[in-house]
Amino acid sequence: MYPIDFFWRAAARWPQRVAIDAPEGCITYQELAERVCATAAGLVALDAMPQSRVGICAGNSADHIVVLLAVLACGKVWVPLNPKSTQPEIRRVTDAIDASIVVVDAAYAHLVTERTAQRVLIGDSAQEGTTLAQLMATHAGALAPVFSLPDDATQAIKFTGGTTGAPKGVMQPYRAWMTNIVNQIHAWGFDEHDRYVMAAPITHGTSTYVLPILAQGGCHLIMEGVGATAVHRTFKERGGTVCFMPPTLVYMLMALEGASRADFPQLKRLIYGGAPMPPEKIREVRAFFGPVLGTTYGQTEAPQILTVMRPEDFEDERNWAAVGRKTWYSDVAVMSPQGDILPVGEVGEVVARGPLVMSGYWKLPEKTAETLVDGWLHTGDRGMFDARGYLYLKDRLKDMVITGGFNVYPVEVENALGKHPAVHECAVFGIPDDKWGECVQAAVQLRPQQQVSEADLIAFVREQLGPVQTPKRIHFHQDLPRSPVGKVLKTAVRELAIQSN
Repeated sequence: MYPIDFFWRAAARWPQRVAIDAPEGCITYQELAERVCATAAGLVALDAMPQSRVGICAGNSADHIVVLLAVLACGKVWVPLNPKSTQPEIRRVTDAIDASIVVVDAAYAHLVTERTAQRVLIGDSAQEGTTLAQLMATHAGALAPVFSLPDDATQAIKFTGGTTGAPKGVMQPYRAWMTNIVNQIHAWGFDEHDRYVMAAPITHGTSTYVLPILAQGGCHLIMEGVGATAVHRTFKERGGTVCFMPPTLVYMLMALEGASRADFPQLKRLIYGGAPMPPEKIREVRAFFGPVLGTTYGQTEAPQILTVMRPEDFEDERNWAAVGRKTWYSDVAVMSPQGDILPVGEVGEVVARGPLVMSGYWKLPEKTAETLVDGWLHTGDRGMFDARGYLYLKDRLKDMVITGGFNVYPVEVENALGKHPAVHECAVFGIPDDKWGECVQAAVQLRPQQQVSEADLIAFVREQLGPVQTPKRIHFHQDLPRSPVGKVLKTAVRELAIQSN
């Protein structure tokens, strides 16, 4: 069985249910299956080699889902290309994977300069290449291609963000995708009544929800537009029940003028990820949306769901700093630098093993050997388990600040800053210092129409945490620098802080 088989079984069971609800119209499971079969046959006609790499550079759309499923259906390897990236960044990825086919939205065709790959265009365009519509028309009525590959064969290559170094291509095998699908369904209880609002890009977090929702007969809602206003309108007018988004977008929804819980009448699960949510923000979100908040912990190397925090887990405030308990098929532990598994309550590096874990980095055997050691994936995160099995992350290993011989975990300082009513979001980091080795500093974005002095914020943190963990300086930003998916770029704010010192 392969990941795509979850979709084939759903299409056979619910042929007339709506699989995709897009601004341009609805697509039933039967119609979607026909489009996927035709597109898959077209991809094989362009390149018959199994496991060849297909890059997709596109925004969220029904066509994007069709092509993604078609890549999975013909035994090829999906490589997402972020349309918010620059031309050189995309070229670096397509060159690295030796893509045989690149599918690109006509609007983003200028970003893809790969000349050796065959090009398929989504939408009308004067650009050179076959259009998706032509491909589907040529192969209309085709049956799904048949292939035979082992569980450890590669389903996708996803490149890490590269904010701390050169991006690495993470090879996600079939077994990892199968594990993710089962764990998502088990964790969130998806069913045929779910309507998933595609707020996050398919090239990023949303991709891990495409098959779990379809497997259960649910529907994907393609938004008209992007951003908080479009998300709000989709929930209010089209009955969204579940969504995955970064915390920043959650905050933006609450800040919309006139917005209230009544605008989300069918919402059952609001899943955040990609960045932590401080306890004070959790309090605000639960007060606004009700008991629907959930989160997962994972990384590209172990996609999305090593641990899960369901809405019921958030009923206990002790859990608000946690990222949940282990999911099925994943062994998660905390390890010392010497390679020993640490007991409850001790802080060390979070490690994981099991079928969810990647098979390695694309053409980087040395990096793979550094990260996969004796079967354990070394996540680079520091954390601890409590006696109830909840995992608490302290910070990235590389982010820990050592000042005057003391370890300072930025997330703890960020949580303290986040309690101030004027603080919207913040990032804490270390700056080289002749006296202390490193000194703690912070970058802060205030709420609209709010003001607070640097001295007052420093005093606010000192009262909570004491002098060692208190930032020596606070840098105010009107808008914190962010990645294309809304994460605060800690490396960027740190560089700006160094320049201003």
